[in-house]
Amino acid sequence: MSRILVLGGYGGFGARLSRRLAARGHTVLVAGRRRAAAEAFCASVPGTEPVVADRNGDLGPILAETQADLVIDAAGPFQGSGYGVPLACLSARIPYLDLADGKDFVLGIGALDAEAREAGVPVISGASSVPALSGAVVRRLADGMERVTRVEIAISASNRATAGTSVASAILAYAGRPVRVWRGGRWARAFGWQDLRRERIRLRGGPDLGPRWVALADVPDLALLPERVPGAPATMFRAGTEIALQTVGLWLASWPVRWGWLASLRPLAPWLLALQKLMRRLGSDRSGMTVALIGSTSGRPVLRRWTLVAQKGDGPEIPTLAAAILADRIAAGGIPPGARDAGESLDLAEFEADFATLAIRHGVEETPLPPPVYARVLGEAFARLPASVRRMHEVVGDAGATGRAEVKRGSNPLARLVAALMRFPAEGEHQIHVHFEENDGVETWTRDFSGRLFRSHLSERDGRLTERFGPFRFAFDLPTDESGLRMVMRGWSLFGIPLPPALAPRSEASEVERDGRFHFDVPIALPLIGLVVHYRGWLVPTGDAETAAAARG
Repeated sequence: MSRILVLGGYGGFGARLSRRLAARGHTVLVAGRRRAAAEAFCASVPGTEPVVADRNGDLGPILAETQADLVIDAAGPFQGSGYGVPLACLSARIPYLDLADGKDFVLGIGALDAEAREAGVPVISGASSVPALSGAVVRRLADGMERVTRVEIAISASNRATAGTSVASAILAYAGRPVRVWRGGRWARAFGWQDLRRERIRLRGGPDLGPRWVALADVPDLALLPERVPGAPATMFRAGTEIALQTVGLWLASWPVRWGWLASLRPLAPWLLALQKLMRRLGSDRSGMTVALIGSTSGRPVLRRWTLVAQKGDGPEIPTLAAAILADRIAAGGIPPGARDAGESLDLAEFEADFATLAIRHGVEETPLPPPVYARVLGEAFARLPASVRRMHEVVGDAGATGRAEVKRGSNPLARLVAALMRFPAEGEHQIHVHFEENDGVETWTRDFSGRLFRSHLSERDGRLTERFGPFRFAFDLPTDESGLRMVMRGWSLFGIPLPPALAPRSEASEVERDGRFHFDVPIALPLIGLVVHYRGWLVPTGDAETAAAARG
């Protein structure tokens, strides 16, 4: 077997990895800045040797002295870190792995590919829960799907899991900071540790962790999966702990960073660790991970979900599995030279052997999804719509469209006030993008007119289309003909209380096909006030060949 130098080898994840590698027959050189800590760890783990090393220092002499066959960086943090460790390995012609989940670090490792090939060694970043395990799961779920429109990944850690300084620093580095995400067929801006939601993590007939709060984490998957999965799916990754106070509290703390009041929460890392230690006796020893893909199989919309539940405190073992598997393969000469991320390096089957040795259960479920909202309302008439109109409403999970629009505003002061309150776009010519997102049979339409956003939620109720703007709900019939459809208002309500039809907004929107392109016309007026807003234009689905050029012109 190999002599493996593990930087941070007695830390939270490093200690678990060192034990795992030693148990597999490797000689593990447990490295860190504190000799006493390394010696204390090695005294209780056969097959390990203590080494004093600083990942931020000159590693050349240490690599030469230890004669390591492989270096694994389990120390971090990798957010904002340079490539000093892998470069030192390349100089010594020693293979390199790391447990990084920092997006920029993992994505940038490919810049070392030429040097790695010349040195004849593999350099692999992200050999951890992400993107190695998550990538393997996504490929398993995507097998046999014609198109994937959305990927949702969430990890919820046990409150008793050990969180080191590197983990805390990494999380706080991006909390409240802009995060680039792919959704609606384009890159959009979100914010770290926001997009808060409750995720139910449970196995059918098995453990149920219940709903847990998770928030947006800035990980490599956000950039890798839209490029690698058929259909270029919208991708979101959320994380959190089982204690709501911690996840929601950090969500609250992220807002001052988003508003620009604070540059970063990173200086609060010691306080976050202290809080975690105070609350460590709360909660359970159970962690979970879920990966969900929405797309189509045999022309039918489906949801495929993989769920993992780790019990008896085995959750923190999961981030170490990929590195151990890859270490074995490197020792056997099974990894070709070159620098790459670990997102496509392993299959889920390779993890399953290790899952079986731990208190871990996992499984896959496939659930058929209901037809899109407009298809449910229109029934058989939906298939008779013009192709461009029908396609605009074939929303499965996530979709987007881009085009141009002309907006006219009413001149009445009250009309302008209403338009401002509803966040309707300003008068003039606009480039427009619409993001369609479907959840539990409800479609959320986010309309972006030259950077100004407003959204509504569409669902089917009693055979009619219901559109919700804040507390207001509007019910529509959808008469159709060979050119398209119209939206005829049949009722409205406020907080669920029906309102008089005589006071209802006047709007008969239309959607038609002209010259093979989807066109919309939406006038909105109020009794006694007159026109509030009138917007019309055209859209093409993102991904169409004509989209980019057409949206500009």
